[in-house]
Amino acid sequence: MMKRLFLVIIMMISALGLYSFKNDTNDNDEVKTSYASYYHDKFNGRKTASGEKFSNSKLTAAHRTLPFGTKVKVTNLRNDQSVVVVINDRGPFTASRALDLSKAAFDEIGNLDRGTMPIEYEILD
Repeated sequence: MMKRLFLVIIMMISALGLYSFKNDTNDNDEVKTSYASYYHDKFNGRKTASGEKFSNSKLTAAHRTLPFGTKVKVTNLRNDQSVVVVINDRGPFTASRALDLSKAAFDEIGNLDRGTMPIEYEILD
């Protein structure tokens, strides 16, 4: 009886459109601002969530929801330099940051000594 009631409630909510999934890929033209950090060297050679081996020398990044393989243009708001990265992992696991960049990507647009940087990012795919 409880399962049936639960299913009826879920169906009613869905039918009313009150329940929807937020997907970052719906906002392809939207430029977002946040912060980014970079991976520690200890992650070199470990598997990413996509299954590929992580390399701090490649231009890759982690994002919580974007599909693997998505290309993202990341701009450092301090110096206006940009880099294009490919999403191949999940994270960051800190709400204040949208992306974890590989060391190579971070170094291309920012100062590794800072650890984090304010960014603007845009989905290219």
